[in-house]
Amino acid sequence: MPRSVTRTSASPWLTVVLLCIGQMMIVLDQNIVNVALPAVQRDLGLSSENLVWVVNAYVIPFGGLLLLAGRLGDLIGRKRVFLTGIALFSASSLLCGVATSETLLIAARFLQGIGGAVASACVLGMVATVFSDRREQTRAIAAYSFASAGGGAVGPLLGGVLTDLLSWHWIFFINAPIGATLVLVGMRALPGERGEGMGAGTDFLGALLVTSGMLLFVYTIVDAERVGWGAPRTLLLGPVSVVLLIGFFVRQATATRPLLPLRLLRSRSLAAANIVQFLMIAGMFGLLFFGTLYLQRVLRYDSLRAGIGFVPIAVVIAVVSLGLSTRLITGYGHRAMLLLGLGLIAGAFVMLSFARVDGVYLADFLPAGLVLGLGFGLAAPAVMGLGMTAVAPAESGIASGLFNTTQQIGGAIGLTVLSALVSARANGLVAAGRTEAESLVGAYHVAFLAAAGFTLAALIISMLLLKATPPVDVNRPGTTRPAPAQ
Repeated sequence: MPRSVTRTSASPWLTVVLLCIGQMMIVLDQNIVNVALPAVQRDLGLSSENLVWVVNAYVIPFGGLLLLAGRLGDLIGRKRVFLTGIALFSASSLLCGVATSETLLIAARFLQGIGGAVASACVLGMVATVFSDRREQTRAIAAYSFASAGGGAVGPLLGGVLTDLLSWHWIFFINAPIGATLVLVGMRALPGERGEGMGAGTDFLGALLVTSGMLLFVYTIVDAERVGWGAPRTLLLGPVSVVLLIGFFVRQATATRPLLPLRLLRSRSLAAANIVQFLMIAGMFGLLFFGTLYLQRVLRYDSLRAGIGFVPIAVVIAVVSLGLSTRLITGYGHRAMLLLGLGLIAGAFVMLSFARVDGVYLADFLPAGLVLGLGFGLAAPAVMGLGMTAVAPAESGIASGLFNTTQQIGGAIGLTVLSALVSARANGLVAAGRTEAESLVGAYHVAFLAAAGFTLAALIISMLLLKATPPVDVNRPGTTRPAPAQ
């Protein structure tokens, strides 16, 4: 059934701006909390064991519900799902801000994760279908990639500023007015659509299998970092989650109206783009996490200075994503810019592996960060463009949810693997008689080299599996979206 869209008088770019603000708010919340955790612990008296659940209570439902939320957008309308998610996210942010106990805070963070997943799952699908003109579509996807990456880079800075100048409560309160404005403006400005209808894809068994499987899978990953991969709980829950996910794919192969049509995964462009993004994000989390630790634990920066240290990277990502990438992608094609971007990211991680114990920010961190920002600003919109042009507009919601899922899982698995490598290397260096600073830097070197390995694997997959897209003739502004790739 063709998707029914209600036209509005609003500018298509207003639609893109509203969606990108929503995406940046959600991504910011995933990173802004980390800086405020010590203040939250002191204020509410949280134990170290329970403190991690301030983060995990958000991550688990967020990663587990993205695929289902994306499909719901296709069925009942992406505008409706997006605004519902923003409303829930904003309301639960207020609950987080007024929380006076760890139980209330963790419960509100869980609701926040649900709202974030529901809203975020549809954003890329909406952004990718606002324009039929391929050049404008590339610009819109570039804006989305900046909102995602920029939010991650600015999160530590904003968290430090709000926590130091006001209190940790304001890292949550700030979401409420932004979310309320988005809902009120979005109700009129976003293009309305009725979707395919619930009868077109109400695979309740598939929804149950994928949601429970993803929730359990994400929980196992984030919990394994604390209890260990060899812990009985990890060894039990990990296989159970895999069985549930296998059951989901078996169900999709036999269901009359599957939640995730498996023919989408037969698209080489969509499948390869998701694998590439998985590996790229797994490496990028190494910069956000271990780069921050290097600044704080080795260079002795406080949280605010460490946050400021990431601002130049966010600026480069913004300049490249919002300006340079569109011209380069339309001139040379998505694949060429993806390969260039991945090469720059891998090179940046290798540069970081030479960071010194007695290093300085301007020599040991900033140059690599700028190169990485340049690479990510090129690679992120390119890989998203390759994946989203491989699906029909009516299925862009589930494709968007799939992209967000691989992003979340890539980040969770990548950070867990890198953390395990860092811990093992640091312990080995301490046992060999190295100082604490030398052990930390040596361990971070291993993390950065492993992140470079993730990125090089993404580069190889891109070279082997992704086809070159023809450049856009800038003298023909009416160039439209190509047919979905097979």
